[in-house]
Amino acid sequence: MHRFPLGSEDCDRRPGLATTAVLLGVSGVLTAATILGWWSGRSPGPLLALDLAAGALSWLLTPLMWWRPVASTAVLTVLAAVSPAATPPATIGALQVARRRRAAVAVAVAAAGVAAHAVQGVWRSNGGMSYGWWLALVTIGYGALLGWGAWAQAREALIRSLHERARRAEAEQGRRVAEARMLERRRIAREMHDVLAHRLSLLATFAGAMEYRPDSSPERLSQAAGVVRDGVHQALEELREVISLLRDDEPPDGENSRPQPVLADVPRLVDESRDAGAEVLLREAVDEPAEAPPSVARTAYRVVQEGLTNARRHAAGQPVRVALRGGPGAGLEIDVRNVLAAERTTPPGWSGGAGLVGLTERVHLAGGRLDHQVVDGEFRLHASIPWPA
Repeated sequence: MHRFPLGSEDCDRRPGLATTAVLLGVSGVLTAATILGWWSGRSPGPLLALDLAAGALSWLLTPLMWWRPVASTAVLTVLAAVSPAATPPATIGALQVARRRRAAVAVAVAAAGVAAHAVQGVWRSNGGMSYGWWLALVTIGYGALLGWGAWAQAREALIRSLHERARRAEAEQGRRVAEARMLERRRIAREMHDVLAHRLSLLATFAGAMEYRPDSSPERLSQAAGVVRDGVHQALEELREVISLLRDDEPPDGENSRPQPVLADVPRLVDESRDAGAEVLLREAVDEPAEAPPSVARTAYRVVQEGLTNARRHAAGQPVRVALRGGPGAGLEIDVRNVLAAERTTPPGWSGGAGLVGLTERVHLAGGRLDHQVVDGEFRLHASIPWPA
């Protein structure tokens, strides 16, 4: 339910019929009980008509507390100075002001209420109670109304703040989920880029061999054509997976959609390059390779994969040396070296990409460091990846 800020004279609260009926009922019952209690045992006189008129007017003014709490309570307070029949509506109005207005306004209305009842007590009998005690009880009553109203304000403010926090938390959660999806999509797409680039480089190597060695035996040409056909099929499947990933709002879990490479897969990766005609020397000195954390194993595999892909692109036919060493606590060192060809040997139609840039980011995310440089006509790719003990 919306309301204007505290302190505004107008309030946009629109109570329902049930709420208005309850308020009128409570006010009417209390007003009637006050009049009956006052005149019980007394002879009717001119003041009875005054009390009845003041009670009826106060009762009719009660619904205005929802829209004009300060103004309506001020009128009720004046009537309370004239007749005790207006006391219940006046106190209800003081409570509404204490709940919905600033503390200074509520204190002023309460002070006016105490003053009005002080005037009432001067010329109307208080049922045998001394004037001082009666005024003290009135003051205590208005103080209780102020406390009640302050507590209600604090409670409503707390509830609003909790609702706002819940709304912000929900929005923040949605933002985090969206960011997590985006990061996961990028990570999986990067994985697929590396796999697809490696696959296409192998296909380019086989296709180049078929183009430049047409004098090969029919068996070798048939074997190469079969490798190209299977490679194209696998590349299309991987490309379809990338496109599906970029289209879906709910990307698949990268850890489950495709088996992630481990250190034990590095020899298979090297064998693929050897089958394509490359001369690759692999040296492994890794302690407990099966115990390597997934992020370490995956990153190391991608470093070797990118090194072999670059060798095929820029130095086809040149020998490649791959070395892995390390273990738990010592970290993992990956070194890939190949002699650069005198002339550019990139297969026709192959265009360079940003593989090393993405690889550098991948190694940094794993907490490691990647260096690549050309030294004495040799391209060297070196990565250091932490491996916790």
